[in-house]
Amino acid sequence: MNFLPSESPAALPHVLAVDDDPSIREAVGDYLRGHDLRVTTVADGGEMREILAREVVDLVVLDVKLQTEDGLALARRLRDESAIPIVMLTARDDVADRVMGLEMGADDYLTKPFGPRELLARIRAVLRRRQPELQQGRPEGIRAYRFDGWELNLNTRRLKNRAGETVTLSNGEFSLLVVLLGAPHRTLRRDQLLDLSRLHGDDVFNRSVNTQIMRLRRKLEDDSQEHKYILTERGAGYVFGVPVETVH
Repeated sequence: MNFLPSESPAALPHVLAVDDDPSIREAVGDYLRGHDLRVTTVADGGEMREILAREVVDLVVLDVKLQTEDGLALARRLRDESAIPIVMLTARDDVADRVMGLEMGADDYLTKPFGPRELLARIRAVLRRRQPELQQGRPEGIRAYRFDGWELNLNTRRLKNRAGETVTLSNGEFSLLVVLLGAPHRTLRRDQLLDLSRLHGDDVFNRSVNTQIMRLRRKLEDDSQEHKYILTERGAGYVFGVPVETVH
């Protein structure tokens, strides 16, 4: 597994390349790193999931034919779990196969052998196409929020607790938490929470804001302790009460 060099700027787009051919991994990684991208290269789906579980990834380059797994199945699973863009690579120049990859959720498709310049161009094009959508779902291009040992990845829509375990959120809970984390220590009225949460593509109805807040509290805090994260300002609304770090 080839991890990021420590000197790579965290602000650069992070590409995860999955290919079981070490020469392709090396060539892709070296070329993309030389053109303003952060790159992690891995050999299989298990390593891919490991990186996705702890890193903010902006795009996945995925080989269709892996030795131990079906890349199309990995693409389908990844698309079911997140909105991360996918560029698929294959040695097969078959129209039906390309169509199947796109139907599985890939954003683009490149047939081997390919030139690294073309791969770079396709990656940049996909990232440009996704940018308006991501800016809407990720305020100011933010990729993740961290607070008190927790992390909310806005790309995968996953919340991880201090033990590194994934905490499942409904669409409404996710949208409200994004809004709260984007304005820590600021009191937000219920109508503001309703309006702002709509920016993230989910329907949160006014009458359910209190219920969603209650459910979020149960997932973030023990029932026995006083509220630490989402505080109630009586007659005013809610405020997120601990410092929040943003990951761009």
